[in-house]
Amino acid sequence: MEKYQFDQTLMQTMEDSHIPFAVYQFIDKRVVTLVLSAGFRKLFEFDKKEDAYYVMDNDMYRATHPDDKARIADAAFRFATEGGSYEVVYRTKTRNHGNYLVIHAQGEHVYTQNGARLAIVWYTNEGIYSPTGYGTDSNALTDSYNRMLREGSLIHHAHYDALTGLPNMAYFFELAEAGRKTLAAEGKQTAILYFDLCDMKSFNRRFGFSGGDELLRAFAKLLARYFHNENCCRISADHFTVYTDAANLEDRIKKIFDECRSLNDEATLPVRAGIYLDNIEGIDIDRACDRVKIACDTNRNKFISVYDYFSKDMLKTIQAQRYFVENLDRALAEKWVTVYYQPIVRTANGCVCDEEALARWVDPERGVISPADFIPVLEETMLIYKLDLYVVEQALAKMKKQAEAGLYVVPISINLSRADFYACNIVEEICRRVDGAGIGRAMITIEITESIIGSDFEYMKGQVERFRELGFQVWMDDFGSGYSSLDVLQQIHFDVIKFDMRFMKQFDNTDRSRIILTELMKMATGLGIETVTEGVETIEQVDFLREIGCTKLQGFFYCCPLPFEKILRRYEKGRQIGFENPQESDYYDAIGRINLYDPSYIAKEDSESLRQYFNTLPTAILELQGDEVKLLRCNRSYREFLEKTVGVDVKNKRIYNIKLADQPDSYFMGEIKRCALEGNRAITKGKVGDATVHSFLRRIAENPVTGSVAVAIVVLNVVR
Repeated sequence: MEKYQFDQTLMQTMEDSHIPFAVYQFIDKRVVTLVLSAGFRKLFEFDKKEDAYYVMDNDMYRATHPDDKARIADAAFRFATEGGSYEVVYRTKTRNHGNYLVIHAQGEHVYTQNGARLAIVWYTNEGIYSPTGYGTDSNALTDSYNRMLREGSLIHHAHYDALTGLPNMAYFFELAEAGRKTLAAEGKQTAILYFDLCDMKSFNRRFGFSGGDELLRAFAKLLARYFHNENCCRISADHFTVYTDAANLEDRIKKIFDECRSLNDEATLPVRAGIYLDNIEGIDIDRACDRVKIACDTNRNKFISVYDYFSKDMLKTIQAQRYFVENLDRALAEKWVTVYYQPIVRTANGCVCDEEALARWVDPERGVISPADFIPVLEETMLIYKLDLYVVEQALAKMKKQAEAGLYVVPISINLSRADFYACNIVEEICRRVDGAGIGRAMITIEITESIIGSDFEYMKGQVERFRELGFQVWMDDFGSGYSSLDVLQQIHFDVIKFDMRFMKQFDNTDRSRIILTELMKMATGLGIETVTEGVETIEQVDFLREIGCTKLQGFFYCCPLPFEKILRRYEKGRQIGFENPQESDYYDAIGRINLYDPSYIAKEDSESLRQYFNTLPTAILELQGDEVKLLRCNRSYREFLEKTVGVDVKNKRIYNIKLADQPDSYFMGEIKRCALEGNRAITKGKVGDATVHSFLRRIAENPVTGSVAVAIVVLNVVR
């Protein structure tokens, strides 16, 4: 249907009229404005005629009270499609003063000589609205106006979303189908867009549902400004769809992203977007909306404003992902999912002090499936809690079997997903399973990535505190992977931080990662937090991490993840690293917390002048047992000291042994032994090789199982 054109003289006469009225025509499922009188423009405070026509065609209800918007839009739609008369009372916000006026609108249809049906609507100003009454003489107003306002806000709306005033899904599909035909007739390409506000649940938790509604309204207005009100739809919750001309599309999306940063007085969120171009397939609008949602969801784990185009390859991915959702319960019941365990090795003794539990899906038809394929799907569908609780149960069963086999049992860490905390009461569920197994809560460690913490800080802070109060250790996983790590550590106490493996991937390429990691280790030591570095693969990495004070190491240098059965077989063949005796753990914890790049830590209880004296001097930790001294850890300065003074190269030796009886200067070694036995700090002088060495000695801790004693030594001066 073509837009009706009035005679120029008649058009001018109507536009100059001081009576507030408008003439509309219903074309291609939408209301099109033909005439706006001078009285109309004055009533609604439009200074320019062009602005009035633009607003009425593209965002007709932008000034309408939120409680009235959907009601009058629906009434207008029924008037346009079903005929009859039109009469509504609603509130509209004045442009210049910010008050709400009560408007009484009445309309009738008329037919032109050529059969075109037009709608004429007259508008009456009934006064300024207030909750208790409105107008200059509120008593003169009829009760029917109040009743119409009150009841109209409560009725069900058939064509418009009550919250945003945008067309609802069913009406949008009609508008989009008609609109795409119009665009095609004009030689233009249609694009379907899908917008998803990132992490609306966390926003509602922080600002309340009313705050969330304000953001949704603000975002709906933003979309309407760029794409016109009738081209947009809140299709569900915090998800919006749009149909539009594909020309200059990316520029418009980028501008929306930019404006979204300051939306709603900056109480806002990033927004993900998907784009579906209509030339890909000849499908209906509803199926196109399904396709564009797939494109949007490809970035569901990103907390930034980003967009992506739909491609047919995405459909294949979705079909593959559906397999995991449909077969998860069976995979767990029939144990297609196997738990593998990767050892975490303590640097001070070279023993396994912890293990990390990792899920592997071994499908009877598809073989071994990468966790990168199924875990994101289970997170998105909120089913990951089933897998993670299954891993907890398998880890507890493994501990019992390990104890029965006569092996030491060490804590096992479980990786939790953000979705775990929203799908169920994960703290209570884990606690119930651990207590039911009769195993101490300290034997299950909770690993949470820093990105999860950052996505909903206050809520996750409370969850971490719950776990720790109940006796679980909580580790921050993937430290340094992108979020504000240092800010998190200021406000949440973690027992251990795990450094992301990207530090090791850059180890040989640049010195920057070594410098950063060294300083982060110093920081962790100062905070009293133990450290684990992931991705350790070479002896050079091991030596470096031991030197800078990393407490624990994990990576293929020691062992790849293995199922429990293979771990047992390795023990039987004598190839396993060996589990740490839990009774010695506190002893080695004390050793691990000494930072050899900050010797002042050794003298932290002594005078300020003594602490200032130490500054990257040759430093080591020795272990004395009987007549034997073991070099457990040392920094690079101490290693060079040994090479120069006694000709010993310890670079490729994990533990270096010294026999007291073999030392010509029994006085120096005797001082070390005396410090170990008596616990006295001492500054001593003695011969080492051909040099006279001044050293500071301090006892650190005693092994409760073997009776070995750890002594820290700092070389103060060497005279040859």
